[in-house]
Amino acid sequence: MRYPKEIILKNGQEAVIRHLEKTDEEGLREFYARIPETDRWYMPYDVTDPSVISKWIDGIDSGTVYSIVALSDEKIIAHASLHLRGFGYTAHVGRLRIMVSPGHRHKRLGTWMLLDLIQLAMDKGLRELRADFVAGVEDAAIDSAVKLDFFKSAVLKDYAKDPKGQRHDMIIMIKRLHKDWGDF
Repeated sequence: MRYPKEIILKNGQEAVIRHLEKTDEEGLREFYARIPETDRWYMPYDVTDPSVISKWIDGIDSGTVYSIVALSDEKIIAHASLHLRGFGYTAHVGRLRIMVSPGHRHKRLGTWMLLDLIQLAMDKGLRELRADFVAGVEDAAIDSAVKLDFFKSAVLKDYAKDPKGQRHDMIIMIKRLHKDWGDF
């Protein structure tokens, strides 16, 4: 992918997508601090813990996680990552995570970032992508993934528990990748 990439969101707002850089640590902390608790509880990491963000920044050159960010007015407004195993029975599968700030959702920013990560996964020779979603919480993201040929592979009943103790199904979605976009 060529970065930085200038994009126009659905509402006409300009944004730039680029690789996460070592100098982004404070900006990434500020981004996740702006994400409400109602949107953080289902994340696999406590993004309010500074050591989590530091670890992500330290791992930029590891070759196992590729992160991109979207910026508007020099502030990070979205963060997306492709996680690779590189070895073992899931070496052909990449895992996706995307977080978009509430004020920038439903403007196709997540779709732009997802398309970039799909292309990166194809460039890396991956054959499948996996994304996990909490039913009833991430329904808009599930709908977006379906539009890009992700399909439900499994449903883990009552797997996720919210801060109030209410249980939610975890939806595991898969996308099969091709060698290039012409294979679709």
